[in-house]
Amino acid sequence: MSQNAVITFRYQSGSSKINERGQYKLGVNSHVPVLLEQFLEMGFPANGEVFVDGTYGFGGHSQALLERFPSIKVCIAFDQDTEVIKLTEGVSKNQRIKLFHSRASLMGEVLSDLKISGIDGFLLDLGVSSHQLDTPGRGFSFRLSGPLDMRMDPANSLTAADIVNTWSEDRLVGIFFSFGEERFSKRIAREIVAQRKIKAFETTEELALLVTKSIPSRFKRVSIHPATKVFQALRIAVNNELDELSIALKEGLSYLKPNGRISVISFHSLEDRIVKNFFSAASKGCVCPPKFPICVCHRKPEIEVLTRKPISPDIREISRNPRSRSAKLRVGKRLPNDF
Repeated sequence: MSQNAVITFRYQSGSSKINERGQYKLGVNSHVPVLLEQFLEMGFPANGEVFVDGTYGFGGHSQALLERFPSIKVCIAFDQDTEVIKLTEGVSKNQRIKLFHSRASLMGEVLSDLKISGIDGFLLDLGVSSHQLDTPGRGFSFRLSGPLDMRMDPANSLTAADIVNTWSEDRLVGIFFSFGEERFSKRIAREIVAQRKIKAFETTEELALLVTKSIPSRFKRVSIHPATKVFQALRIAVNNELDELSIALKEGLSYLKPNGRISVISFHSLEDRIVKNFFSAASKGCVCPPKFPICVCHRKPEIEVLTRKPISPDIREISRNPRSRSAKLRVGKRLPNDF
């Protein structure tokens, strides 16, 4: 499927509901949207008409939002995973949803083609999906043996195997430390380079075993797999996730109408730090030095931050969906400054 290909779903009344376990029923799959009720309460203005879901997945947040807000005329949804799109096609049936095979960072091109100049809500639900984690062939999980892949979009050329087997030791140290915040980055990178001279890494199991052996026993935690941070770092590098996030935030805000909402659900500190800093900068007014007698920058706040602190799942949600435990939701409201 080509970039920016569009799929329009038909609607069947009552086709999707949340069950007692918090799962959003979508036929062949049961998706568990994280922090759903909190998002529905804060993530869209009353009587809004256009919503953009930058990371559609199986569409739990979008489907629920459309049911909550009949005023929504169209949901423009993006997902770069062709496999998820194929699974979703014919299952999610709502004529108000237009799903594009694309990245959220390219939303401006799509909205321009659709002649949409402003939107009322924008959501980014970041990270890897349960479907991707639970599919060994995608190579995202250190708990399941599969090829070292980790591509969100299978059409992209760079894989985790490419990075592990060809990047220099210094570059490996850099991504493990910067993207994974792994304290043993140097030791792990050194062991990877030594091992690949004997045999190239092919599977997630091979890499996970080497990382586990490289970390001293006294620093291994029962609750967190030793390979967690390295796998996170590789996934971020393969998919250029942090740069994509920064671009998508700017794109979303540039299209947001007054009183429109920008919502982001993040799953690790690097993502949340980018979102927090973006919200902080967008909510500031004058940035002139304090010694200036008058403002010369003429800068006005673009958003009001509605979440003074990020919203996290409660104990009930975590018990239903353990993968939600690290989720954080931040929401901002567009201010009426000469949109």
